[in-house]
Amino acid sequence: MKFRTLATASTIALLSGGWVAAQEAITVNIGSSHPEQNIWVYAMKNTFQPEVDRILAENGEYKVTWNEAYGGTLYKFTDTREAVMDGIVDVGMVGTVWEGANMPLQNVTYFTPFATPDHKMIIEIFDELNRTLPELSDSWAEQNMVPLSSLITDSYDIYATFPVTGMADLQNRKLNAPGTSANWLQGTGATPVDGALTTYYTNIQTGVTEGTLSFASGILPTRVYEVAPELTRVGIGSMYFGSLAANKDFFDGLPEPVQAAFMEAAQATSIAHGDYVEELANRAIDEMQAAGLTIHELPADQRAAWIEGLPNIVEPWLEQTGEDGK
Repeated sequence: MKFRTLATASTIALLSGGWVAAQEAITVNIGSSHPEQNIWVYAMKNTFQPEVDRILAENGEYKVTWNEAYGGTLYKFTDTREAVMDGIVDVGMVGTVWEGANMPLQNVTYFTPFATPDHKMIIEIFDELNRTLPELSDSWAEQNMVPLSSLITDSYDIYATFPVTGMADLQNRKLNAPGTSANWLQGTGATPVDGALTTYYTNIQTGVTEGTLSFASGILPTRVYEVAPELTRVGIGSMYFGSLAANKDFFDGLPEPVQAAFMEAAQATSIAHGDYVEELANRAIDEMQAAGLTIHELPADQRAAWIEGLPNIVEPWLEQTGEDGK
C-alpha cells in the first residue's frame, strides 16, 4: 500500500510537468485553552504553524498535518501545563502564571511588578533565558516540555465597574487577579479572585467580582470592557505569561529537520507576537473608548503609595526557589 501511494504521488508529479520528491507527513496536535483571537493563540495559529509549513516546504523532505484544538475544546486554562506535559497536545500554550507551585521560576516577573511596560524586551529576555539558563531550561525539561517561544502581556491596569482615583477606592473590592498576580493586591484592601480572560466577563457580569487586573490586548477581544467600563491606568508592567511549548517526548522523537523548523518558526513567532501585541494594545484603547470605556490615571502619589504599601512579595518566592531563584 505504501508503495502504491508513493508510486501514485510520483506519477501525478511527473504528469504535472516535473519531479516532486515525496514528503513524509508528520501529524502534530496543537491546541490551547483560549480562542484563536487571543494574543497568545493568535501567534500560534498565524505565525508558528505557517512558518513551520514554509520552512519544511523549502526543505522538501517533511510536511506537517495539523490537528487543531483551540478554544478550550480539549482542556481549560487550569490545565495548560498538564495538557502539554502529558501529551494531550503535542504543542500548546502553557500559562505558567497559573503554575506557581509547579513552575515557580517562570513566574519571576509576577513577583517583581511595576518594573517595565516593554513587553518586547520581556520576550527577548525569556527567549534567551529559557535556552541558556540551566535552571530554567531544566525546569521545563522536568515538566516534560520544551519551550519554543515566549508569551507575554502588555502592561496590567485595572478594568472595573468603578473608577479608582485613590487607594481608598480599592477597599473591600473583589478583583480578578490571575494566579500569582494576586500578590499585587496585598496591602491594598482589595480581595483577589482567581480567573482568566475566558472567565472575567461572566465573573464581573454576575457580581462574582467587580473588575480585574488585566491588559488591553486581552480585554478587547474578550469584550470585558462591556461589563467593566472604567479603566484606571496603574502601570503594573508587562509580564512573562508562559511559553508556546512542545511535549518533550514528542519533540525528541521528531526528525532533526522538523525540530530545526520548530525552533526557527518559534523565533519568528516571538517577533510577530511582540509586534501584534503592540499593535493590538494601541488599537484596543481607541476601540474600547469608542465603545464607551472611560479612562482614568491613578495619581502618581497614589501609585507610589500602592508600591510602598506592598509587603516584600519576592521574599517568599526566593524561599520557594532557593539558589535557582537567586
